[in-house]
Formats: sequence, structure tokens, C-alpha cells
Amino acid sequence: MVIGVPDPVMEEEIKVYAVLKEGMTAEAEEILNYCQNQLAKYKWPKFIEFTKSLPRNPMGKILRKELRKLNNRDS
Repeated sequence: MVIGVPDPVMEEEIKVYAVLKEGMTAEAEEILNYCQNQLAKYKWPKFIEFTKSLPRNPMGKILRKELRKLNNRDS
């Protein structure tokens, strides 16, 4: 899941919340390298955070507002 997070210089930067499947591993550098090969530079994430799950509503939709709240607590 990708959200925008506040940045003092650019106003907003891209942050990725990555949930890995059970038994899988990945490093932030691997994800960044993939993005650099597949996306335009302005779409590259500045932050990558691994999490066990994403907040969802009862219908299963990801709650972006909750992710932003988590990000604000971490800052």
C-alpha cells in the first residue's frame, strides 16, 4: 500500500507499507531497485516500511486514514 507522507522540502513524499506473504523475505533495497527499474523517478518511494498486516474495515477495504495516523505517531 502506498500513501503520501508530509515532507518539509517536497511537501509530500511516497511511503510504501509492504506486507510479505508467509515464508517470504525482502529487503527495502530490493523493493527500491524494482521501483527504479519499473517506474518513473518521481514515483519512487522515499520510505519503505514492512508490517504484518494493513488496517481494514469489515468489508476488507484498506483504511488509508489509519495508515496516515500510524505514520503521524511514528514521526
